[in-house]
Formats: sequence, structure tokens, C-alpha cells
Amino acid sequence: MTYRTDRIEALLDEGVRDKVYPGAVWAAGDSASTRAQGATGVLDPDEPNVKMRPDTVFDAASLTKILAVWASIGALWQDRVLDLDQPLGTFWPEVQGRPLEAVTTRQLLTHTAGVPLRAQLKDLYGTDPQAVRDGVLHEALHRPPGEAVEYTDRAALILGYLAEHLSGLPLDQLATRRTWQPLGMNSTRFGPLPAETAERCAPTELDQDTDTHLKGIAHDFSARLLDGVCGIAGAFTVLDDLTVFLRYMLDPTTAPGAAGFGAEWTANSLAVHTGDMKPARGLFWHPAPGTTKEQDVWVHYGFTGTGMWISPATDRWAVLLTNKLYYARDRQPLTDIRNAFRELAFA
Repeated sequence: MTYRTDRIEALLDEGVRDKVYPGAVWAAGDSASTRAQGATGVLDPDEPNVKMRPDTVFDAASLTKILAVWASIGALWQDRVLDLDQPLGTFWPEVQGRPLEAVTTRQLLTHTAGVPLRAQLKDLYGTDPQAVRDGVLHEALHRPPGEAVEYTDRAALILGYLAEHLSGLPLDQLATRRTWQPLGMNSTRFGPLPAETAERCAPTELDQDTDTHLKGIAHDFSARLLDGVCGIAGAFTVLDDLTVFLRYMLDPTTAPGAAGFGAEWTANSLAVHTGDMKPARGLFWHPAPGTTKEQDVWVHYGFTGTGMWISPATDRWAVLLTNKLYYARDRQPLTDIRNAFRELAFA
């Protein structure tokens, strides 16, 4: 298997020069190992001598949905304590008599549950974590379940609360015990990060309150509101941890431990569950856009500039981590680079 390393490096170097992001780290491989990897640019433009490195810590943003929520729900499903098609109200007292009681776990995982499209938690429910939880679990639906595919962060927040209810553990402890620790993902954790770890963290957006770029503190407002831990975002990770995670998804025998989710959950998730509705969705994963065989490559992105791809059909995976929010929220420049990177990594 040959990777177009020179073309990948040229592509990502161009992104640095065009100020799409200050720096990036990447890797690609298969179930056996990492076959190619690299780093370009700097950690922080204000410190040009500090280069991006493979062990740079990144705000995972929405990759948290995969690393913590998807993996934890998979562990509970694997344990047979969760039926994806059982209405939540039949086993979850917090939503009984509420609009969510008719929604299923599968609908939340496929973004077809009809829950509200935005999770503006502070404006809606205040700052008390219990009030936020009650508000999210009791809110009226945006539309009837199963009617349309509409991406919403709130689905991951609800699933995080569900995982906590079924396991009796806070989401950070559940993810650590069932996934991160068994796989040896020792640098993956929810923030805020301790000072010594934050030093190796890629800074993200400028915080208007402090006039400094966020570093070691989750960019996502929901995660910050909930003390760093929620289903939407809040996890921090490094390249090597993601490569272990993706290799385990392709072949559970490759990891140093045995995570709570396994091959059956991965295979179930990397398949279309939305029928003829568009866009097509698996279970929290979705087919990579613009490919000739869309279901061969599955992807999940993070708002801060993170992304990972996996293709069981070709036994390949790829990771691209950037801190694009340092410069701007404009998505298109990074979208173009992501699509080109995927084409090179899976050629």
C-alpha cells in the first residue's frame, strides 16, 4: 500500500501558507499499523519557533461524539442493556411523559429524532447543570421522529445523558473505563487540561473575554457550561490515540486492551440507517461526500478543525488534526483541504 506522502505534505503546507490553520498533524494507515504520518506549521503563530508535532494535543470538538458517546453507547449495546429501537420512555424515567419518550436511540444516532436543531443551553436553561439537563430532556420536539435527517448537537447531548443513566457513571468516567483506558488512549481526556498538558495544546479561537486564544479549555460553549464534560464536545486528544482507536475499529485484536464496543458495533454503525432519506447517515458516522462509492469511506469532523475517516472495505483509516479556528470560522477552505486529503489518503 503506497501513500502519496509528498502530495499530502504539499497540500497541508499550502494550508499553512494560506492561513487556513497555523499547523496540522496527520496520519494514514490500516489495521496493522500507521503507514504514513507528518506534521506541518506551528502550534501558535505568536510563537513561531514552536512547531506542530505528532504529540500536539488538540481540542477534539465533535470527535467527542465518537470517542465518548458513540463508543459508550456501543459498549452498552454490546452489553445488551440497550435496544436501539426501544422508545426512551419505556426505560428512562427522566423522559417519561415528555416529548422524548417516543424517540429511540437509533433516531438520535441518525439525527432523525426531530429534536431541536440548536443547543443554546445558557440562553434557554441558565447555567445550573441540573437545570440544563432537565431542559434538554424535557424540551418539545422540532418535528415528529423519523420524518427527516437534520444534524443537531443536541442528539449527542441526550445520548450522553442516556449513557450516564444506564451506566450509573458520569460520561468522562464511562468513556475512560470502557474505551480510552482499555485501548491505551492515555492522552485522551475531557478538559479543562492541567497546565503542563495545556502547554502542548493547539490554541483555537480568540476568547473575547480574556483577549487570548483558548488553549486547554474546550472551545464549545456547551462543554464549558457543563464543566468541560458533555456529549457534544469537550474531549482533548492526540494523533496516536486516534490511530489506536481507528485500528481497533478495523480489527479489535490490534489494540492493547479490549474496549467496551467491538466489531459488531462498528459494522452496525458504518452502514446506512436512514433508508431513502438524505443525507444518508450511519450511527453517528456518515458517508464521506464526493466519493464514487460513498459507503466505502465514513467520516466524522470536529468544528475546531479535526477529522477522521475509516474504510472497512479497504482496511484503511486517516486522521487530519488542525487548529483552523485560530484564524476564522469560515469552513470552506478547510473543507476543500479535507476532501483533497481524503482522496490522497484513500487513493
